[in-house]
Amino acid sequence: MKQQYIRNFCIIAHIDHGKSTLADRFLEATNVIGKGMEVAQLLDSMDLEREKGITIKSHAIRMIHKYQGQDYILNLIDTPGHVDFSYEVSRALASCEGAILLVDTSQGIEAQTMSNLYLAMDNDLDILPALNKIDLPKSDVEGTQHDLIEILGCAEDKIMKVSAKTGLGVPELLNAVIEQLPPPDGQVDGPPQALIFDSYFDMYRGVVVLVRVFHGSFKKGDKIKLFSTNNEYEVEEIGYLGLKFQPQQELLTGEAGYIIANIKEVADARVGDTITTAKNGCAAPLPGFLEPKPMVYSGIFPINGEDYGDLVEAIAKLKLNDASLIYEKESSAALGYGFRCGFLGMLHLEIVKERLYREYNIPIIATTPSVRFKIGLKNNKEIEVHNPIDFPDPSIIEYILEPFMDVEIIVPSDYIGNIMKLAQERRGIQKNIQYIDEKRVSLHYEMPLIEIIFDFYDRLKTVSRGYASLDYSFKDFRPSHVVKVDIMINGEKVDAMSFICHDEKAHNWGKSITDTLSEVIPRHMFKIALQASVGAKIIARSTINAMRKDVLAKCYGGDISRKRKLLDKQKEGKKKMKEIGNVNVPQEAFLAVLKAERE
Repeated sequence: MKQQYIRNFCIIAHIDHGKSTLADRFLEATNVIGKGMEVAQLLDSMDLEREKGITIKSHAIRMIHKYQGQDYILNLIDTPGHVDFSYEVSRALASCEGAILLVDTSQGIEAQTMSNLYLAMDNDLDILPALNKIDLPKSDVEGTQHDLIEILGCAEDKIMKVSAKTGLGVPELLNAVIEQLPPPDGQVDGPPQALIFDSYFDMYRGVVVLVRVFHGSFKKGDKIKLFSTNNEYEVEEIGYLGLKFQPQQELLTGEAGYIIANIKEVADARVGDTITTAKNGCAAPLPGFLEPKPMVYSGIFPINGEDYGDLVEAIAKLKLNDASLIYEKESSAALGYGFRCGFLGMLHLEIVKERLYREYNIPIIATTPSVRFKIGLKNNKEIEVHNPIDFPDPSIIEYILEPFMDVEIIVPSDYIGNIMKLAQERRGIQKNIQYIDEKRVSLHYEMPLIEIIFDFYDRLKTVSRGYASLDYSFKDFRPSHVVKVDIMINGEKVDAMSFICHDEKAHNWGKSITDTLSEVIPRHMFKIALQASVGAKIIARSTINAMRKDVLAKCYGGDISRKRKLLDKQKEGKKKMKEIGNVNVPQEAFLAVLKAERE
């Protein structure tokens, strides 16, 4: 089909603003699915996506819409809305010429809406604004419309109004996609060039690569080359993205589709890479390719030691589907054998844990999350540390650099004081305050990543009664005074409970953890000391008292010396037991460390 009859577009929105539901209505309106057969959030194929109401992986689908007697091909490239998956969003945007900016009229413009809008503008996309949930009693259509006009500078009649749930206004929005968003403009006879905007592993066919063709065309049987690895493969199958794959002989300029070429691992076909033909291919890749860089690190161990073999197999299979997950083997004196894994963020960590449990039936425990620090040593070497166990001795450290993030918080103006106080507690540096309208304000901070990853988002929702929204991106590494805090149980270090934090917070965090452990670890026949230490210095302590046995019960009457003799014997016994006795630390104790208050 000619390029003027093709539209490649995506929907950008904050979490829970109705993006996946609108995609369902588009599929109904273009007869891709029938009215009676739909599943809510059809493009969200994972159970986890439906439960959490979020899109984790990008999805794409081809629709045909008749407009003024002409069939148009609409390629909808669905994008994740969560901050952890912003790189996937950027690649999906790079595959499009236009984007529908979807805003929930009951919640207004939020942080990730703005973040994704800026990403779209950076990619020179045409923006089609649309207001969703206009049928809800509490929606503020006029207020949200006013905000959009202020931000985009668009005319009022260009803003579409829809209800994704009922389908109201959806046909008009599809017509507006054709009228207001541009067609692709690639060179039909140029050297073939396509962008990978998603890839996943199929058990029987290897890696399935989803691509947008920018120039030239790709045919079945072509020898293709991937720029990032220089590997060559032969195209076994090529086609369009319907609800099921629709094999074709070739993909033409401006089209989106899939390629199957016997690629063995998702890591070989990374999102953002460029595909060309091995002969007469393009000279340079498309810009914007990045290696996904983990931001949060955590140890993953099986709760039952005998599950380790299954965990090795499960995590290797998971890696086939998730190229951004990195891992290496690790052993812990307390938890046995496991893996040290790198994640894009805390949501990514939570999803991997859930998938290991649901898809492979392996209950796991994750150690305290950490981030990547750059540490300069006195011998002029610089090392990267993301595991507290590898933290060098303070006496040989020259400087420590920690990652800082650009943070944007959008919140109703009533809660500014609460947010500022919270950000200050988390070592946030305020950059500016911007009033979006008379009711809502955007706060910009620079904040250490270590302060964000624990419970910052939960606290943010608590102090704003659920109204605040958060977006953050990596800024740079800065000098910092961080220390490694060891947790000792009965004088022995428990490596899996060690963590790195700012030296001003070491006492509070350490005390919080020892207090939490004193409630979880059962009492023994001897007194147990729970201590937090920085190097040789003890900074916090809690005590679990010994279980008391009444040794005087059998001693009735007689001289006090008889009673003293029995008590002294008991005292000696407890002292000996303390020296040779082991403390049984239940698995709940490791979970309790993760949930301890960090003020």
